[in-house]
Amino acid sequence: MLKFVKNHMDSISGIEIYPIISLLIFFGFFVVLFWWVVTAKKDYITTVSNLPLDNQNDTKL
Repeated sequence: MLKFVKNHMDSISGIEIYPIISLLIFFGFFVVLFWWVVTAKKDYITTVSNLPLDNQNDTKL
């Protein structure tokens, strides 16, 4: 089965670019996420981290 898949993948022209593209997307996502975390303002982080504990905005059903 693996031999069939390998032979079939080799017959597709230009397929070697897909692993590179997916690696770049994966790496790019985490670089952007890291940049966002490093540059986030401390006030925003504090506000968002206190949201689950904030009882003033609770609505009763």
